[in-house]
Amino acid sequence: MIKLVSLLCTLLFSSIVNSNTLLIVGDSLSAGYKMPVENSWPVLLPEKLKQQNQKIKIINASISGDTSGNGLARLPALLTKHQPDYVLLELGANDGLRGFSPDIVSNNLSAMIEQVKTKKAQPILMQLRVPTNYGKRYGDAFSSIYPSLSEEKGIPLMPFFLEYVITKPEWMMSDGLHPKEIAQPWIAEFIATELGKIIK
Repeated sequence: MIKLVSLLCTLLFSSIVNSNTLLIVGDSLSAGYKMPVENSWPVLLPEKLKQQNQKIKIINASISGDTSGNGLARLPALLTKHQPDYVLLELGANDGLRGFSPDIVSNNLSAMIEQVKTKKAQPILMQLRVPTNYGKRYGDAFSSIYPSLSEEKGIPLMPFFLEYVITKPEWMMSDGLHPKEIAQPWIAEFIATELGKIIK
């Protein structure tokens, strides 16, 4: 009996040690916009990760409409509450849609990255872009924020999943900005594959 209890404790401890926590801080692209939340890609992600032999607890703190400034304001409490090992930052799209200066977005994301590092967690940045109707000059300045921060801060940069989803019009909502429910399993698998390159 003692040996059995010891074995169970060992297995439980091993499970805890080998389990990482990923906090997702994003906007409507990660919040399950206009769909049941259980069908959104962050909820589907753990099963996709499991298929890749990755055991990761997912905490989705994404809110539709959030800007990088909103995320920056919310982040300290999220880090204290959840104490994640990894933090995926998917923010800036709403800043871009409102025409905010790229410098504002960059400064906010930079501050978030530093906060995550201070908590001994690994920041992961997702590349984002604005629609082409915002003009090439603004579009280029906005999209360059992400690789620049990735290089400057020495953190992983995840590709923008929407660039692949948008090639399938039937996967996109009528606004041309948000993926439909049908696209969520593919997005979850895409994110799981990219995370597999980062989380070893």
